[in-house]
Amino acid sequence: MSKRTTFFRALTLAAPIAACGLALALHAQQPANPTPAELAHLHQLAGNFAQLDRYAAANAALPPTQKGRIVFYGDSITDAWAGGKHIFFPGKPYIGRGISGQTTAQMLIRFRQDVIDLHPDAVVILAGTNDIAGNTGDVTQQQIADNFISMAELARANHIRVILASVLPAADYKWRPGRNPIPKIAALNTWMKQYCETSHFTYLDYYSALNDGSGGMKPGLSSDGVHPTDAGYAIMAPLAEAAIAEAEKHKP
Repeated sequence: MSKRTTFFRALTLAAPIAACGLALALHAQQPANPTPAELAHLHQLAGNFAQLDRYAAANAALPPTQKGRIVFYGDSITDAWAGGKHIFFPGKPYIGRGISGQTTAQMLIRFRQDVIDLHPDAVVILAGTNDIAGNTGDVTQQQIADNFISMAELARANHIRVILASVLPAADYKWRPGRNPIPKIAALNTWMKQYCETSHFTYLDYYSALNDGSGGMKPGLSSDGVHPTDAGYAIMAPLAEAAIAEAEKHKP
């Protein structure tokens, strides 16, 4: 077994252990008088941090391989768009594996079962806004970047083409107001574009097409300033197709 294989196996074994520790820490730090929503969220994190059961049955029902298979991997934005459906991609073997509310730490844990084990030609990773919102606690930009890097390197090691999608513009989060996401999203997207260039991955720029010029979503393209409407997804779809076509030019 090569050192590289040993490293990636160790990474995927260590991730669930780290998640358990994080979930227990969050549970221990719950507020003295939590709201029902806060309490439910803490219990969900402690009991099933990465929601590994969400797509277990759907994954088992798939054929082992399929020509042109693409996994759209992410959070609620992917879940609403491609949660097992082919909304804007009729006839294409594209698979949605988004889970609402997830951060890159949660996505890293389930990356093997929801991406690698499906043997896609490519993975489109759209994530990061929930990290900035602090859904599973405060994290640094470097920690978010590290999770993206780990997912991308795992994909490359398994001969899967990598497409990293920019974080969508957002002026604020209704569920976590006051997080000042505009400069954080811009900084993360700048890093992501540079990382794709230096690592020979494909960068998918949704941000520029949806940005109202000040870092928020253009009017009519979002229901709440974060999640796209059908009009928003209609703009995103051809950009995704173009990125997939670009990625196909490169070796996985």
